[in-house]
Amino acid sequence: MGVGTYDAYKARLLKMKPNVYLNGEKVDRSGQWIDGGCYVMKQTYDLANDPEYEDVCTATSHLTGKKINRFTHIHQSKEDLLNKQLMTRLLCHHVGGCTQRCMGSDALNALAVVTYDCDHACGTNYHERFNKYLLYCQENDLVCNCAQTDVKGSRNPKYKRAHMQPDPDQFVHVIKTNVDGIGLDGKPCKGIIVRGAKVCNSNAPYVDEIIVNPTKFMGKGDEGYAVAFALPADWDGIKIMALPGQHHKRNHIQAPFNMVGDVESMTIFDDVFVPEDRVFMNGLDNPDVVQYAGYLALMFAHFHRHSYTGCKTAVSEVMAAQAALVADVNDISQEGHVREKICEIISTAELVFAAGQASAVRAVKFPNGSWVPDEVLTNAGRKLAGQKIYHEYETLADLTGGICASLPTEESFYAPETAELCNKYIMRNPAYTAEESHRVMRMMEDKLCDSFEAAAAVAGVHGGGSPLMETITMMSRYDLEPLKDIAKYLAGFDGAKCPRYERPTVTPRAMLERFKKTQKDAPKETK
Repeated sequence: MGVGTYDAYKARLLKMKPNVYLNGEKVDRSGQWIDGGCYVMKQTYDLANDPEYEDVCTATSHLTGKKINRFTHIHQSKEDLLNKQLMTRLLCHHVGGCTQRCMGSDALNALAVVTYDCDHACGTNYHERFNKYLLYCQENDLVCNCAQTDVKGSRNPKYKRAHMQPDPDQFVHVIKTNVDGIGLDGKPCKGIIVRGAKVCNSNAPYVDEIIVNPTKFMGKGDEGYAVAFALPADWDGIKIMALPGQHHKRNHIQAPFNMVGDVESMTIFDDVFVPEDRVFMNGLDNPDVVQYAGYLALMFAHFHRHSYTGCKTAVSEVMAAQAALVADVNDISQEGHVREKICEIISTAELVFAAGQASAVRAVKFPNGSWVPDEVLTNAGRKLAGQKIYHEYETLADLTGGICASLPTEESFYAPETAELCNKYIMRNPAYTAEESHRVMRMMEDKLCDSFEAAAAVAGVHGGGSPLMETITMMSRYDLEPLKDIAKYLAGFDGAKCPRYERPTVTPRAMLERFKKTQKDAPKETK
């Protein structure tokens, strides 16, 4: 297939076994609670099949040479990274927020790099398995979810390592290896049994595949926790605890922004059999690969934050667009303070996107053929977006006014006894009709006053890592010593020369090497 269709995707969902739990009841994937998320996925298929967008929404597979959806592509050049960022931005414009499919793409790209590096260092064969899986995803244009964040249990420092938790299941781990089971083809095969749960899983109830990665670096004693694999979302033993998010239901004035939604999930792996050909890391069988667990976690986060420089740019641009329109409807668009506030949102959008572009331009080629963007710039862009998001919501609330929180019900604008009066008093700028003014205010109600957007605001800060995580990442990669040499020269230190300072490109590989060194230098444990 290469580039799939929404109809084919939807048909796959409807064939899945019920394993989603909504309000304590097991449900299939046919209810209205899933419509908002499926609407978003529809855009990722429709635009890939649209001649106007296929230049950024499709790519050429490095495995087959055929045209595929870019969401299943492994970045083979700087141009691929730039097009991925632009695709994300354009799709987010269509849905007014997160396009939801990027984390599956980012997980595939992280695995492409790490399985290759792991194989060459440890003699495993994960990369060959991964490429077969990747080909399957590309040929069928599958939607993938990345389940990375473990529930983690107690945060007490004495339990800082995964295997130290009072309950060993607080991190997903292998409990049995080399066991007999049935593979995806229905034939007997070897595999592993895993147990645990992942949280903050956007869209898990309406994806084809769930890709599981470790959540952090693992060390001695954590061998069973260094595990990565992929399974169909309805695989036996996977239990998806769903939390739907959607805008207020409308009956009269349908609009694209109101059709968007998502479903978050706690994804539980209740003694799940994973066929061997779907296992991409297993520290219990291969203790040498444990050091690659954190490397995979960081590589996914890195690619995901680069996606955010497209996504969060679009989020800010959508908010700037809404701010400009609601200000015009309120007839205040030429006021100086309004222009200044909108300019601030636009400035954030431009700087975040520029950081993503610059990180792609400074990308480096890895041994497997993937191109990996610069880590400092990617994190700088994501950090800025996370720091500014609440202020952007504040600006929207300021320019909209309190009407967004006290708007009469939609029915009041259409009921015979109330329609004329409601439409009369919703008017502001005479350049807009009553219906147009109502539509804008209803959109702002959706944007500022419902639970779905409240969750989106939190995701704007914490999705892909909060600003604190970007700070930690940047400061662990940024070498301050050369900067201090510049200051020493400017201060006139004896013999100090001004160095020719140009910061080199950095990637998560730097943290892998640092972790290896700390493990090598660590004192041996005594009994």
